[in-house]
Amino acid sequence: MKHLAFTSGSVAVVTGGASGIGLASAMQFASMELNIVIVDLEEDKLASAEKKLCEVAKAEVVTVSADISDPNQLETLEKQVFEQFGGTDILMNNAGIGGSSSCLEPSDAWRSMLDVNLWGAIHGTQVFAPRMIARERPGAIVNTGSKQGITTPPGNPAYNVSKAALKTFTEALAHELRNLEGSKITAHLLIPGFVYTGMIKSAKKPMSAWTSEQTAKFFIESMNKGDFYILCPDNSVTRELDEKRIAWSAGDIIENRPALSRWHPDYSDAFNLFVNSKN
Repeated sequence: MKHLAFTSGSVAVVTGGASGIGLASAMQFASMELNIVIVDLEEDKLASAEKKLCEVAKAEVVTVSADISDPNQLETLEKQVFEQFGGTDILMNNAGIGGSSSCLEPSDAWRSMLDVNLWGAIHGTQVFAPRMIARERPGAIVNTGSKQGITTPPGNPAYNVSKAALKTFTEALAHELRNLEGSKITAHLLIPGFVYTGMIKSAKKPMSAWTSEQTAKFFIESMNKGDFYILCPDNSVTRELDEKRIAWSAGDIIENRPALSRWHPDYSDAFNLFVNSKN
């Protein structure tokens, strides 16, 4: 199988496309003869990314410096893509930022992470989707989420909230698109595992991490299979382990356990037994 948007001459717009998963995905798109538009704030990285893309591209490559947390800049971007290519077929809302946060301390990090990780994808979708649908061509909107938006581990609630809300938004988007008459656009939630990107403060790739290239390859293969939830493993976490962690998190509600019981001292033994059980 092959997603029908992966057709020579299609147009892919990738935010956060100058490095990491965004650039690796754009490289995959370029190898399939798609026209590529990568969007990023860091102009020096854009120049380097453009050079790499042009080495493999079989169609046009365009770089745009823009702040995707600003709806006006997104509207300008969409208009530019429309005027140059006639429209967009694949929108990958991939740009994201990390940081540190606490539920009890006001912080600019809350606003920044929500503005980029959540509102950037919402505004991007709302700006690009109307003309994508009107094109009457197969297309896709891909939002880059996180496992932290599903199991919501303690440590950085602002990031978790942004990605949990993005998961909910993308699920609702998929439902609306498949029930919208005339729409040929699918929605997908990319859920990376541990990936060695610029957000990992390490000079050397940890053994447990996947590369961005591995993640992009898995993402394309999953889209070709028609997956909505693109749940990526890595070198230390298997699909089976992910499923058990997700099931335990959902079980907190069903069993009325304390919130985030996986990290609660009274439930650590029960969680470990559950994870290591054979069924």
